[in-house]
Amino acid sequence: MLKSITQRIAEELAVKESQVQATINLLDGGDTVPFIARYRKEVTGSLDDTQLRLLDERLNYLRDLDERREVIIKTITEQGKLTDLLKKSLYEAETKTRLEDLYKPYKVKRLTKAQIARDAGLEPLAESLLDNPTLNPDVEAEKYINNDKSISTAKDALDGAKQILMEGFAENPELIGQLREYLWENGLMVSKVVKGREEAGSKFSDYFDAQENLNKMPSHRILALFRGRKEGFLSINTELDEGELKPAQLSIMEHKIAQFYNIDNKQRAADAWLMEVVKWTWRIKVKTALDMDVKKRLREIAEEAAIDVFGENLKDLLLAAPAGQKITIGLDPGLRTGVKVVVIDETGKFLDDATIYPHAPKRQWDQSIHVLAALAEKYSAKLISIGNGTASRETDKLAADLIKQYPQFKLSKIVVSEAGASVYSASELAANEFPDLDVSLRGAVSIARRLQDPLAELVKIDPKSIGVGQYQHDVSQVQLSRKLDVIIEDCVNGVGVDLNTASAPLLVQVSGLSATIASNIVSYREQNGAFKNRKQLLKVPRLGDKAFEQSAGFLRVMNGDNPLDASAVHPETYNVVKKIALHQNCDIRKLIGDAQFLKSLNPADYTDETFGELTIKDIISELEKPGRDPRPEFKTAEFKEGIEEPKDLKPEMILQGVVTNVTNFGAFVDIGVHQDGLVHISQLADKFVKDPRDVVKAGDIVKTKVVEIDLKRNRIALTMRLGEKIQKQDKHIVEPLKTKRQKKIAQQKPPENNAMAAAFAKLR
Repeated sequence: MLKSITQRIAEELAVKESQVQATINLLDGGDTVPFIARYRKEVTGSLDDTQLRLLDERLNYLRDLDERREVIIKTITEQGKLTDLLKKSLYEAETKTRLEDLYKPYKVKRLTKAQIARDAGLEPLAESLLDNPTLNPDVEAEKYINNDKSISTAKDALDGAKQILMEGFAENPELIGQLREYLWENGLMVSKVVKGREEAGSKFSDYFDAQENLNKMPSHRILALFRGRKEGFLSINTELDEGELKPAQLSIMEHKIAQFYNIDNKQRAADAWLMEVVKWTWRIKVKTALDMDVKKRLREIAEEAAIDVFGENLKDLLLAAPAGQKITIGLDPGLRTGVKVVVIDETGKFLDDATIYPHAPKRQWDQSIHVLAALAEKYSAKLISIGNGTASRETDKLAADLIKQYPQFKLSKIVVSEAGASVYSASELAANEFPDLDVSLRGAVSIARRLQDPLAELVKIDPKSIGVGQYQHDVSQVQLSRKLDVIIEDCVNGVGVDLNTASAPLLVQVSGLSATIASNIVSYREQNGAFKNRKQLLKVPRLGDKAFEQSAGFLRVMNGDNPLDASAVHPETYNVVKKIALHQNCDIRKLIGDAQFLKSLNPADYTDETFGELTIKDIISELEKPGRDPRPEFKTAEFKEGIEEPKDLKPEMILQGVVTNVTNFGAFVDIGVHQDGLVHISQLADKFVKDPRDVVKAGDIVKTKVVEIDLKRNRIALTMRLGEKIQKQDKHIVEPLKTKRQKKIAQQKPPENNAMAAAFAKLR
């Protein structure tokens, strides 16, 4: 019995079919994943957002698969070639690759040599020789000579028969499927340097003569190879270890083709001819196609992994701890052009600006401190946000002097990543927001705002410009954008949005809100003042009941008419809260935040036909800490004084830093020298680490030790294994593939000597 989409997804997710079907109904009804995850737990049986995202992804894939399947069945039916067995196989195909393998023989294609041979009546010759190898090919071929069909000799007939068999073999879905999987499980990716490109492509030197098992290659290595090929430095091919293959012998894949069709060289009349058919089938028809298939599969796997890395890093950055609603001075450091200064209020509104020149060539240090002090006093600023670009350490010193000279201001300084700030400052959004501000001053505003609330500010920037990816420009930009959009949506809705301060780019990420509605909300707010309650949303043009249902629970109205509007309690359940308050004979405002009392409630006492225990538990939990921010507590790293450039570093130096990017091969850490250091995966912990994200994430403050400084290549090697003497780690950001020599050494038993063991470890 063929499985439905619902059955297949339920099996894959290990959940009930009823849960899957209920979720599909909600998605088809226009509900978003964040809304379903938070407010429809009763309906879905508490499927979480990760399960819902997987379900949504698989639903789209399987529906596309079914749509393609029906087109294929219709096409083959119109050809009059659809058999019951083929139809069954098509319906049982669970992947697009399998479906296309089955369809390949029936695709309308240009006139092939095999089709010309069939039209010449040579198919019976091909079939007879395959079925009965005792037949003499030359004798049999004589029967098919037909000058009208350009078959003037027995050789012509045999050549045509060969083309028919080759095409048939190459289009057999079962055979091709077996060969593809064998190549995947046993094949090697072999890379060579393009002759004459050694010097220009030196950054790919690890791959000039290397090989590795196809199905064990990590994503960053795969993408490095593809980039090397794209840039013209490497050739890459899939190969099988054939051992010492003799000229007369069949290769592994040729043998598998022969075995599939029971072709064997038993010295029968047609055996030699059939063996030639097998050899040419592999070499001409199949080898290149499978090589492309496997490379496509490799790229897809690598891209998926790289996109996941980017997504997880972006999530960590978006959910970084906010410094909070405090008046902030933003500094965009510079040398010759000066340091751009802005002041923003608690909500991120621009207040004032200045340009100071504390560094060379003007060196107006004291004057610059005076300007900053005047701004801090005038606006009662509490925070100084410093971009981590050029002259950031020098500007950090300036801020330190300011704080030392004016302790009464109680200022705090923090260096933040300015990645993407220049992109925002030159954007249409920034131009519309600050039409009268210089581009560099807009960048300073972004630097200040991302300290107050990283999520609210970073959503304005194309995530691909933030620079937390792994080979991000080498992957499918469509898939990358789709993934990052999902990450942003989940982060924004997970935190919630202040309806009265949120920008349009932030609002558009809220469940149920389109770009038009988000813009209309901002316009309504500007024309009518701050929202006093969630109900006012229904007055916003084009924001109907459905959009209100999907978005209201994620939008916060602070200090409004209804205290519940500042929480994640959905308006549709306000009556439940009233019921609780009435039952306990208390005011809703007193109910909110009374954790001890709320914990004593029995959710079952407040259920009804619409809302069950799961929803009531969520409501009670939210009332305990209304509008709670899931993000961590704000902390900052302290960079070491006097360590400002890579040349200031020394091996064994202990430094605090901030994790800026996590990849599959390690983590990059900003230690305050304008060049991130790499903590290789092997140096992240004193135990085996399979995934760097098990140890660190973007935004973490970590303690590191300097292993090696390569000033020529501008690379810094760090370790987080602080309790042992450090061995130099691989200088290369990308791990090299194993060369044949390295593989041989790796198979040897490591010596007991510690120094030698370290050398073996490096070679491996």
